[in-house]
Amino acid sequence: MSNKKIISTAAAPVAIGPYSQAVQVGNFVFCSGQIPLDPVTMEIVSGGIEAQAVQVLENMRAVATAASAQLQDTVKLTIFLTDLADFGIVNETMKRYFSAPYPARSTVQVAALPKGAKIEIEATLALPPLA
Repeated sequence: MSNKKIISTAAAPVAIGPYSQAVQVGNFVFCSGQIPLDPVTMEIVSGGIEAQAVQVLENMRAVATAASAQLQDTVKLTIFLTDLADFGIVNETMKRYFSAPYPARSTVQVAALPKGAKIEIEATLALPPLA
């Protein structure tokens, strides 16, 4: 018997490969990387890095909500950028979604991301204990 619970929501893009949007194990939710796909059209949103970062974070919020969590429950983020020159814009965008205490985070530049995205973010959330 598996102790994994698969998290899925139509409010975020469907998986474009053999993976789940998120998997819960105990009080932890491991969210797959989100790219800036509009969940309705399944196309990358138009606009620059800020628009893409907003869409990624909105997708992450939808997955967190499906797991009965909030973005503020995030304990670790990994951000993948195709251009580290976008680092400052991503930081400013994140401030609209997270408040102190901020999650731990890594940011790395990569050669390419799925569907030509400029950004991908994966997250680990810690669910609050049940009352």
